[in-house]
Parts: sequence; C-alpha cells; structure tokens
Amino acid sequence: MKKFVGIVLFLLVVYGFLLVADPGARTLLNHFNLARRIGLYGIISLGAGMLIITGGIDLSIGSVVGFCATLFAMLLRVPFFEQAPILAILIVLLVGAWIGLANGVLVTQVRVQAFVVTLCGLFIYRGAARWLAGDSVKGLGNSCGPLKEALYSSTTLLGIDIWAPRSLLIFLLLAAVAIVFLHFSVYGRYFYAIGSNEKAASYSGIATSRYKILAYVLCSTMAAVYGMLLLMQENSAQPSSTGSFLELYAIAGAVLGGCSLRGGEGSVAGIVIGTSILVLLPNMSNMWGISSELDFTVIGGALLAGAILDEVLRRFGASAR
Repeated sequence: MKKFVGIVLFLLVVYGFLLVADPGARTLLNHFNLARRIGLYGIISLGAGMLIITGGIDLSIGSVVGFCATLFAMLLRVPFFEQAPILAILIVLLVGAWIGLANGVLVTQVRVQAFVVTLCGLFIYRGAARWLAGDSVKGLGNSCGPLKEALYSSTTLLGIDIWAPRSLLIFLLLAAVAIVFLHFSVYGRYFYAIGSNEKAASYSGIATSRYKILAYVLCSTMAAVYGMLLLMQENSAQPSSTGSFLELYAIAGAVLGGCSLRGGEGSVAGIVIGTSILVLLPNMSNMWGISSELDFTVIGGALLAGAILDEVLRRFGASAR
C-alpha cells in the first residue's frame, strides 16, 4: 500500500510540474495527445505487467508489435479483408496469441529460460516481418477509412463528442477486465501465487505451467492489439523499425507502477499510474527545454530510482518484521 501511495504522489508531482512548466501543457490538445500515448503504452504495459506478476519476462514485445502491424497492413490491402476488417483483426489477434503460446510452451515445457526464449523471439519476429513485407513499408493509403474512424479517432458518447482517444478507452476497458481477472478471481490469485513462489504454488495443486502459458498469451495478444492501433495511427508499418524498443517501455511502465521483477507483486491500478508517469516524464522534460534526445535518459533515471526505492522499501520491511 505504501508503494502505491508513493507512485500516486510521484504522478501528481510530475503532472503538477508539467502544468507549471509551460502554458502549452494545459491545452486540451496536449492532454489529448498524452491520453492517446497513455492508452497505447498502457496496453502493452498491462500485458507485460501480468506476465511479470507471474515471474516471467518478454523481450520480444516490440518485434511482435512490428510483425502484427505489418501483417495487419498487408491483410487490409487485400480486397476481401478490406471489406471484412473484423476477420483481419481476428487473424492478427490469433497470431499474437499463438506467439505467446509458443513462448509459454518453450519456457514451461522445454524449460528454456524466458530471457533466452523471448530474446530469440525479438530477432525471429523482426526478421519474419521484414521477410513478409519484402523489407518495404506497408501503408494503407486512403483505404480503411471506417476502420480508422472506429479505432483511432476521438469518441462520441450519447451524441456528445468527449474528445477522448480510442486507444485510451480501449486501454481502460482492458484494464477493467484485468482488474476483475487479477484482483477478483481465483485465477488472478494463481498468478500472484506463482510469482511469489512457483514451487509452493505447484505443491498446493495449481497448474503452474498452464497459467504461466496464459500469461505469455495475454502479453503477446496485447502486443498484437497495440500493433493494430499503431497502424491506424501511423497509417503504415515499417517492418524494420515499427515497435522497436517497445518491450522496454512496456516493462518500464509495469515496473514504475509497482510490479516487481521478482514476481508476485503489482496491481492494475499501479500499471495505469506507471504508464502515465512514463508518458508524462519526457513530456515534462521537453516542456522544460530539455532536449528530446535525453528522453531515454530521463525515463531510465526514473526507472532506476524506482528500482532503488523498491529495494530499499523491501529491505526496510524485512528488517521491521
């Protein structure tokens, strides 16, 4: 609870500094752009966070995003799928789920370390995307207007344009489902038990391999969702670069939100807050005149500070007991 209160206060401080730094930060347009980025990064952070809670890790998220975005762009240029985009969406979601299933099986059944499996996946899926697209940009042009309207534009609710990006609303919907799953179902408690002590969870009768595989499937499926939304935003996919470094953003958002890389800790609310901090930090630094070239430095410094604080609090709690 103390950790959660700490990250909430940190978010409020960062947001307050952002508003004070520049009047432009208070504009509706800036808030819309921030909300859109929070929605996008939040989706992959949510997937990574659920996996981290079980004690797993996925370094292939960015490559999965690139592969799924490229595949989605190519499918939508086929007349049949352009007329029935829901089928293209289902195919991309199934591909993302299959990738997660493959990762999970290799980790739990073949007993290959998760770091090695997903690091190899980082190269495999990036190379597969480049091969699939002939290493060329795949764009949508002026096609798929209704789909872009459905997945990318602002939202109208009860006839009122609330000017909220769809990515944020999709993220909040997924977060609501994740809250029910993680915090109000027995299966979510299994996730925490596996992350806290996998051997003890196995001895207590939990099918640990099955739920770890599920965590990998959820993580990669979230990456597929992100890839489709990113394509709607950018209108094209570059197989050699789309999604690059996103696995780091996903893990950073989850860790900043209180997920411990040791497993067994974290919450959906924390992931939402961590993602918001992740988006606000570079925005704040840019408003203060800090070069955008230092964005990674700002994020890395905040992540390191969070990790140090987590370790200090853990040791303090252990000594208090």
